[in-house]
Amino acid sequence: MRAEDQRGDERDEAAGRAEVTESSQGAESSNAAERSQAAESSQAAEPSKAAESSKAAEKPGRAVEPSHTVEPSRTCEPSQGVDGDEAAGQGAGAEPETPLMSRVWAVADRAERAVNPSYPGLVVAWIFFLWAVSPSLLPRTWLFEGLVCGISAAIGYGVGCVLEWAFKKWVRPRLPESAEGLAKMWHPGETTRAVSKAVIVVGTLVGAALILARSARWQRDLQVLMGMTPTTTSSYLRAELVAAATLVLVIIAYRLVRWLIRLLVRLLNIDWRIPRNLAYPGAVIVVAVVAVLLFQGVLAKAFFSVANSAFSLRNGQTSPSAIQPRLPERSGSPQSLAAWDTLGSEGRWFVSSAPTADRIAQVTGRPAREPIRVYAGLDSAPTPEDIADLVVRELDRTHAFERKVLVVVTTTGTGWVDSTTASSIEYMYGGDSAIAATQYSYLPSVISFLSDRQKATDSGKLVIHAVHERWAQLPPGQRPKLLVYGESLGSQGSEGAFTGLDDIRTLVDGVLWVGPPNSNRIWSQLEQRRDPGTPEILPIYADGLIVRFAATAPDLGRPARPWFNPRIVYLQHASDPIVWWSPDLLFAQPDWLREPRGADVSKSIRWWPIVTFWQISADLANAQGVPSGHGHRYGDLVLDGWVAVAQPQDWNPDLDRAIRKALDEDITWEYAHK
Repeated sequence: MRAEDQRGDERDEAAGRAEVTESSQGAESSNAAERSQAAESSQAAEPSKAAESSKAAEKPGRAVEPSHTVEPSRTCEPSQGVDGDEAAGQGAGAEPETPLMSRVWAVADRAERAVNPSYPGLVVAWIFFLWAVSPSLLPRTWLFEGLVCGISAAIGYGVGCVLEWAFKKWVRPRLPESAEGLAKMWHPGETTRAVSKAVIVVGTLVGAALILARSARWQRDLQVLMGMTPTTTSSYLRAELVAAATLVLVIIAYRLVRWLIRLLVRLLNIDWRIPRNLAYPGAVIVVAVVAVLLFQGVLAKAFFSVANSAFSLRNGQTSPSAIQPRLPERSGSPQSLAAWDTLGSEGRWFVSSAPTADRIAQVTGRPAREPIRVYAGLDSAPTPEDIADLVVRELDRTHAFERKVLVVVTTTGTGWVDSTTASSIEYMYGGDSAIAATQYSYLPSVISFLSDRQKATDSGKLVIHAVHERWAQLPPGQRPKLLVYGESLGSQGSEGAFTGLDDIRTLVDGVLWVGPPNSNRIWSQLEQRRDPGTPEILPIYADGLIVRFAATAPDLGRPARPWFNPRIVYLQHASDPIVWWSPDLLFAQPDWLREPRGADVSKSIRWWPIVTFWQISADLANAQGVPSGHGHRYGDLVLDGWVAVAQPQDWNPDLDRAIRKALDEDITWEYAHK
């Protein structure tokens, strides 16, 4: 918004010169001298201007701007008043305006002077607003859309101010003014300016409403694809109010920063006698350096420290439905090496919400064992290495290595484990299972992705290797199936434990990764090396002999060729922004938008440089705000993934249906009680 600084800069410069003069000659004498000089310069200016006007008039094709249009510089746009037009009109014999219209124009003029907007900035802000409401991967509520559009419009407003400033600084002085039409364009009259500004203001408001009405239709198309209740156009128009409020707040924040810069300029220029041409860039550099240091250093640390403290408080909370287990097969029980109050909020829920042997037997119609759930929180041991060692000792204590299957789960930021994932494997194996998980952060996945990504990788590597080392000590015929699971950031954490597919097949008996971020190393390599002709949203790698990708259960059967053990499965929806978000979206069209779209992806979405990146980035915050089967909600598709990776010998369609029904009941109960 550099153009907004013009008027303030001139004022500061004038103030600087005045105050320096005062300090050297005395206040009273300086004021008198300044008044005398101002009078002399005013008298000298009139003949000079008249001479210039006379000379300009003698040149053919040269337009001479009337004297009443010369105004002092204003922020982003020269000042315009109503009084000048009225006086000119009356002088020409025109009929005077009605008192009502005069008052309206006067109020509008005062409001404009108070707000001091950039009209080119408003135009570009409207363009950015339009981009922000273009179709994206996921449907949005009017409130969320308003926030996204407001932030986008604020960015556009800043770009418009910079473009306006650059035009006035470098382009307009170099444009030819010999043609009368061009001269009028560069120096419009007061009436033309007032009308143009009114058109811009009304046009942006009405245009935003019209494009929001069109966006509501796009939202309904997406909502129908995902089985959601369609929004109404009238309710969606409220997004414009939210966007306007967001834009205003961002502009206010910018002007506060600008005020600070000007304050520093005056300090450097007046108090320290530093020339203004050095004081201004110096002040900008000082503010920029302080901001960078604060945001990357002090503020960043403070933010994550406060966030860590805030979420650590939440970590200490326990749902009333999370009751300390008494069974020795659970961590947190009286027999456990990991105390109940050290497991964290998610850990306590994980160990207390496991289906009992009676529940499993009721669902499967067969005898069942008590499933083992082992968990270690951040407070359960002093270091990550100690946490990994504690998990192994808990597995030994519960005799987990004597079960049919042992699953190591790499959690998301807060230590969350998907209940459907854990219960699926327990129902499948009749409770003859063990699941181990650890917590590596107090922060949610989004914040963890920014600050704790390496922690996720380090934690996954430590725990998986520690469990594998103990598992490998058993005789081959007496080992349980060793499986690995990770969802979202958790998949990135467990991927970090392996160097590649060969390493996976050497260390474990199967892997299920759900909703992998685009930055996952192994996933990215497989996507890039997929078989020719296969789409990015559902690639086939090496004829599907080892690893397969699926958005639905039938996809796991692609291709109809042998699938060797140990198996690796990636579950990924075409509408999951966590899977498809990448910095490459800024300037490169991805294959998933070039190739045929997924079934739940709008046909209206198009790739635009920068715009698509912004849209998918906004979708990240709403990745789970959709029904199961879309976005980052995978539901009982994880059951199909487990069946593909580690199907029990007695698996049959009746058992499949019974378990799906039980999973639906369990997740409904969890939503009501957690």
